[in-house]
Amino acid sequence: VTIWLKKVFGDWPIPQHEVDEQTVNILCKLAEYNEATDRDVSLVIEGLKELSKEYEAEAKYLERLLSEELGLSIDKLSRKGTMYLDVLVSSAMTLETKDTSLASFIYAINERTSELYTTESENREMELELKNLIAKITTALKLETLLEKDLKNTQELTKVKKAKADCKSQDLQFLKLKCQELKRRIKAAEMDLAATGFDVSLSHKSLVSLAEKLDRLQKDIVPLKKKVKSYQDLPP
Repeated sequence: VTIWLKKVFGDWPIPQHEVDEQTVNILCKLAEYNEATDRDVSLVIEGLKELSKEYEAEAKYLERLLSEELGLSIDKLSRKGTMYLDVLVSSAMTLETKDTSLASFIYAINERTSELYTTESENREMELELKNLIAKITTALKLETLLEKDLKNTQELTKVKKAKADCKSQDLQFLKLKCQELKRRIKAAEMDLAATGFDVSLSHKSLVSLAEKLDRLQKDIVPLKKKVKSYQDLPP
């Protein structure tokens, strides 16, 4: 594809284009079509050269025929005769006939008509293929636009979430540091209390433990009180 592009643009710089699978496929098809067209043109040129030689031979033959059989010379033809001869030669060259006979003209006209139908059919197929390619490219461009939009939205959402996560991380770090500070302060306070002869049994933890024991004892006493009361209600 690159070689073909350099050949097409020559000394001019190759335009910038996106290199992806779809673009390369399209350029490959264009390159193949261009090379096929060049080959066809070369064949047509060669064919025209051969026809030119044949027409020259035919012209000499006609000139000899007019001169020998009819005793006429091209230089002595009337204006109308010369015009008819020019039309005949021009038609033969246009139709690329082997000679100027009626059969050759009919055959050439039929061939050109068939080629015309074939060319029109190929043109319709190429137009349809080109239309499909344009539709695919349009769809791909729309999809690319949507993907870019989704990517942008995702990046923005990720940015917001990252900011929230960073904020939570900072809060968590602050709480960790605060807990560590409180633990140090509690430990320091306990050490200060111990240094002053503070009774450990009066600490918050000990008091909570005693309160829990008292609560359990009170719950255990309730059925005993009921039992004692039942004995007290008995007659003497």
